[in-house]
Amino acid sequence: MTTTLDPRLVAAIKQLAARATPGRPLLVASDFDGVLAPLGDDPSASRPTPAAAAALERLAAAPASRARLALVSGRTLESLGALSGAPLGTLLIGSHGAERGEVVATSPDGVPGVEHRPFALSEAEAALLDEVRTGLEGVATGVEGAWVEHKPSAAVLHTRLASTEEGAQAADAAHTVGTTLGAHTMRGKDVVEVAVVATSKGQALTALRRDLGAAAVFYMGDDVTDERAFEVLGPDDLTVKVGAGDTAARFRVPSPDAAAEVLAVLAEALVPQGTGPSGPVSHD
Repeated sequence: MTTTLDPRLVAAIKQLAARATPGRPLLVASDFDGVLAPLGDDPSASRPTPAAAAALERLAAAPASRARLALVSGRTLESLGALSGAPLGTLLIGSHGAERGEVVATSPDGVPGVEHRPFALSEAEAALLDEVRTGLEGVATGVEGAWVEHKPSAAVLHTRLASTEEGAQAADAAHTVGTTLGAHTMRGKDVVEVAVVATSKGQALTALRRDLGAAAVFYMGDDVTDERAFEVLGPDDLTVKVGAGDTAARFRVPSPDAAAEVLAVLAEALVPQGTGPSGPVSHD
């Protein structure tokens, strides 16, 4: 296929795809916001670009012995499943690894839904989460454009719509709330997440690699939290940073449009046009 990507990245993608062997699939994982979907002021409006959605469909059509597709996000599992439109069989990692699930057919008509793996907080974690939520709501009060998102094991202060100065001050205050309470605090692009369970995208990918017996891992992300994933992957894996900023990733592309092109090249390497299954396959 014709591509505008760096030839070195294309060559690395093809080399990675060749590592998949029966029983040892390639784990193809990606962040959602800022990678498959452009960043916007309204998180509920995020959707993958048409090119990204098409590439995901092709990747999901690869035999399970060749590849497994996963989306790894800071979003809740419910939000990730609803907005990503991920195809059947896609593994979903939400809340930076605290939640896990899979896109499955949940009705006789085959309508996709998210099957959740059991998740529960201890009494101490639930009490701490209440304190975190109260603290962040206090920070957001009086800061125009700031708001708090509630997750099963965390609370997140969003400052994208706040002024630069007020947003920075609110982020510092949210970080102080997290550290004072002894919770796990992460900064991202215009967000501060305070969690009561120690998780990261790197830990989630490591566990998923182990569970699948993956021969190698592909991961693409754009945010500070994705660096934890880049850092745990090795020289036989392939990491791609989307956008500007310091990174531990091996390669960089400038935008979600280029990210979709990366996935299309990977899909072509795993399931060339005219070969393999014509639609999603069972991953039972």
